Amino acid sequence: QVQLVESGGGWVQPGGSLRLSCAASGFDLPYYSVGWFRQAPGKEREEVSCINRRYSRRYYADSVRDRFTVSSDNAKNTVYLQMNNLKPEDTGVYYCATAELCSMWTSRYDYWGQGTQVTVSS
Repeated sequence: QVQLVESGGGWVQPGGSLRLSCAASGFDLPYYSVGWFRQAPGKEREEVSCINRRYSRRYYADSVRDRFTVSSDNAKNTVYLQMNNLKPEDTGVYYCATAELCSMWTSRYDYWGQGTQVTVSS
């Protein structure tokens, strides 16, 4: 059974940090590009980061660049999103998803996790 599971979300104060995990089962995650998305209340889902396996590139939205870092542990079949200096506007449900290549189009992503809640407030 193909499955992606996000974990690591929670509540933090502004300036705090969280590390999200995206664990895959039923397939080998290193063969796929992995995107991180978030959806804030009343907002459209947006891509915040992606690791492009084929071209060995990492992408970050302008709003998170220099604060978020995507990485992977192939032995654990897991991709991580380290989030530092969190801001209230980072609040939302975070999802990971797989694709052949990173893309601005969500329809290009084949498998999605259920999401993990991140809340940043004082």
